[in-house]
Amino acid sequence: MSLEVVPIDAARPDFAGLARGVDLAGPIAEDVACAIDAAMNHYAVLVFRGQPLTQEQQLAFAGALGPLDLGFKRVARPHARLAYQELADISNIDESGQVADRAHRRIVGNLANQLWHSDSSFQQPAARYSMLHAVVVPEWGGETEYADMRAAWDALDPRDQRELDGLEAEHYALYSRFLLGDTEYTEEQRNALPPVRWPIVREHAGSGRRHLFIGAHTTHVVDRTIAEGRMLLADLLEHATARRFVYAHQWQPGDLVIWDNRCTLHRGRRYDLSVRRELRRATTIDVDRHAGANTAQPEPAHGAR
Repeated sequence: MSLEVVPIDAARPDFAGLARGVDLAGPIAEDVACAIDAAMNHYAVLVFRGQPLTQEQQLAFAGALGPLDLGFKRVARPHARLAYQELADISNIDESGQVADRAHRRIVGNLANQLWHSDSSFQQPAARYSMLHAVVVPEWGGETEYADMRAAWDALDPRDQRELDGLEAEHYALYSRFLLGDTEYTEEQRNALPPVRWPIVREHAGSGRRHLFIGAHTTHVVDRTIAEGRMLLADLLEHATARRFVYAHQWQPGDLVIWDNRCTLHRGRRYDLSVRRELRRATTIDVDRHAGANTAQPEPAHGAR
């Protein structure tokens, strides 16, 4: 098998590609993993259609691309509906397997996914790839949107680029949750992932392109007043998520979408919370996949069904 990728939007040939020629359920050879890396360096988002995967197959595919990340589960581990801690349950399903009440804690927490963000930007190392797989999707809503932070940087006025170069922003895991009123965390949970600082402008290791690194986890700009820094971040986010930089994915069961958290932002869109929606996500850490960390066995989720 060989990977084939074509642009989804001919007007933006370097963002969001439709990928074919690889069976994600089977073992991923090293040459295929390298081909996916090369395609990700170009497109930053890859869409695979018609790839129904078990939890084990999804984790095996993710592990072939790098060491797996627990992300926000270091702060709070929700009920274990899925079999492995390395899989994030992006669903509206409760502990009994039924559609959760809209006031359920997991629904309140999951609504933070509707803010523009980069997965695990609140830790160091942060995330590299996220792989979201659709199991059950509603007829209306629930799309996932992706914004190209490389194109957003390229389109900035040179004066803005000069101002941003060298600035850092602080990222904190619970900041986006606090914005939505989700504040019921213990002191231990609040301190589980201390804030980290990242440059607002970074260079992508795989492509050499410069890009913005912002999103809902950013609390403030270092060495600026809170007010000035937050207004700067708000202006950047408005610019970077303009429609000309965004690809909106309409989910079908069996879809798997990979995106590069280093140079994209993403958000989920609204849907009818009374209708069943099940997706699950695996994420890799931004380290060399040959470092050996991905040889660890996936961690069973306590009480998983």
